[in-house]
Amino acid sequence: MSAHAPLLPEQIARLLEAWLQVEFTLYRLEPIVADIAARPRAEQDFLLGWTQRISTTNIEIAYRFAARAGAQLARMDRHLLEAWALHAMDAYDREGLRPALLVIDRVENFARLHHEHTAGVLLEDIQGVLLTFVRGLSGRALKLHEGDAVYTDSETLFLPPVISRMASAEDNFRLAKASVAFLWAQTRFGGLRTDLVDCLAAYPDADRARRLLLALETLRLEACLGRELPGLYRDIQQLKTCLDEARLSDRWQPWQRRLALTSARLDNSLQLLPEVYGCAEPPDFAYPGELRPEAIANCMATRIEREKILLRVKLAELADEAAPAPIADKTGSPQFELSRSPTEPGDAVDAFELTLDGKPLAPPDDVRQLLTSIQLDLGGIPPEYLVAAGDGEYDPSLYREQEKNPDDVWQGTYHEEGATLYPEWDHGRQHYRKNWCVMREKEVPPVHDDFVPRTLQKYGGVVEQLRRTFEAMRDENRLFKRQPHGDDVDIDALVEAIADARDGSEMSDRLFTRNHRDERSIAVAFMVDMSGSTKGWINDAERESLILLCEALEALGDRYAIYGFSGVTRKRCELYRIKTFDEPYSPEVRARISGIRPQEYTRMGFAIRHLTSLLDGVEARTKLLVTLSDGKPDDYQDGYRGAYGIEDTRQALIEARRRGIHSFCITIDREARDYLPHMYGASHYVIIDDVGMLPRKVPDIYRRLTT
Repeated sequence: MSAHAPLLPEQIARLLEAWLQVEFTLYRLEPIVADIAARPRAEQDFLLGWTQRISTTNIEIAYRFAARAGAQLARMDRHLLEAWALHAMDAYDREGLRPALLVIDRVENFARLHHEHTAGVLLEDIQGVLLTFVRGLSGRALKLHEGDAVYTDSETLFLPPVISRMASAEDNFRLAKASVAFLWAQTRFGGLRTDLVDCLAAYPDADRARRLLLALETLRLEACLGRELPGLYRDIQQLKTCLDEARLSDRWQPWQRRLALTSARLDNSLQLLPEVYGCAEPPDFAYPGELRPEAIANCMATRIEREKILLRVKLAELADEAAPAPIADKTGSPQFELSRSPTEPGDAVDAFELTLDGKPLAPPDDVRQLLTSIQLDLGGIPPEYLVAAGDGEYDPSLYREQEKNPDDVWQGTYHEEGATLYPEWDHGRQHYRKNWCVMREKEVPPVHDDFVPRTLQKYGGVVEQLRRTFEAMRDENRLFKRQPHGDDVDIDALVEAIADARDGSEMSDRLFTRNHRDERSIAVAFMVDMSGSTKGWINDAERESLILLCEALEALGDRYAIYGFSGVTRKRCELYRIKTFDEPYSPEVRARISGIRPQEYTRMGFAIRHLTSLLDGVEARTKLLVTLSDGKPDDYQDGYRGAYGIEDTRQALIEARRRGIHSFCITIDREARDYLPHMYGASHYVIIDDVGMLPRKVPDIYRRLTT
């Protein structure tokens, strides 16, 4: 669109008719056209641009936006209007058309919530940081999920999807962190150890008693945080000052002093509750959230029984490892004892030492975590918990985590349990679709046949040549010239230095050469197309390529991983583990390569994002993501074909590049020149016309990429 003269009504009408498919929808465009035509060109471009972007998601939402947005330009700034449009499209992605239309129709309500959308922080944006923070604290390994309020059930910390009480995004993040720390303190300092349901049921108004008990516990746990996390405690005090919560009423100050003592426990709060119940109202604290005794009781009851069983089973396993003889041959049952460690602080929840028959025993991490969790729930480890379980005493289904078959989630009602969610770039709306791709890792079923021996025999000469070439790369020395010290004289540098000296210039002391063995620090992830189009010769060539590549890389010593990818719609994005970074090239890996079979479609963006995340966790100077494919991004539904799939893949590659990961594509698609330069760049792909040459070419391409 031109940036100068305003568009005429007939021009605007033609654009809207095309985007809103008026021929089929029969929308009335006259009022919208008249409104847009009367506006300056900048406003016309804004309204039409966003109508077009929304129409790529849903034309009904786009029509409602076009009908309402003009009137809002005088009331709302453009940033807020853009947020309104994106919020409607996100609502459509998450919940469907009706909730999205409600967002459009209730634009005035959205404007009233402007602060929430500008200063508030989204839990999904800060969840990773908060989870890392809470996992760095002592005690039980807690989870962090979205909920309808701030509370904990003793295993999971719940926060609302948006935290927006404070005036700035920075302060709202600090508020969320304070809430997470307080919920952790409830589990760490015995705030959930008593049956609170029974305790509160004794009061005529159980809800009032619950709020007062939470206020008392806030005072006690705040003092605990002050001793344990003084920096965070100062942040909490600053937040309370901003919210005018810093000063307690005179009535509450004596209770605060009593609960601030290092000896104060939950029992002290419960003892004060009758006194407080009769004469005080709870202070308004922003960060503690709510106390939900029923959720706590249900979660703890299940966990306590399960962890008792699991600990006894684990102790039996430890006893067997320490004394391999059969149980029947032993003179008595193993005797476990637990004592406090003299080297740890007195209040450390994991400050214990385990002995077996009087001998010190270093418990594995899972046993230590169990002991910690039980101690948090019960205040100690009862003696009956330290009795090893007898053979067959418990049904394994009572204590083992039941691993879900990734294929089972597609049977019956769809759900996202156990999946990893990734965004996807929608080039039409020029924005990400949040948590759009539902990805699961699966393992390629190993096939123990003669494919690998046949491949090695077929390419015997090539394999030997590759090994020699890659071994030479590993042992390659680099010659550094003009060094102050070295192995030999640098003749060129010496001649120049003598010439400088004769001219009266200062003679350089960098007159030597030095041989240096360059330490390789490379990690590469191979992303293998397992779509249905690879069936037949292409699948065979891919598998042969991987066998030759692995044989060569074993000689080189670079760290590498191999994953296949495929999928059907955004709800079934599958990544197939063939070899992880930490896994040796073993017969099992060879059998998985042999077991690679064509699957479904070529949805690529999620696979690039996941492998980028895996590469991010590997220590290496150079990180590569190499894709082996036979065609362009494509999927069965969701519009993931053509420009949409290409642009999402391109955006995923841009994200990888920003994280220092270099991407390269090896393809056998002869039409790849139409789209690969746009996705990978002009020099980051290669097209192999002859499928039969793929096994020979792939290792050679890798050698050139990493030299």
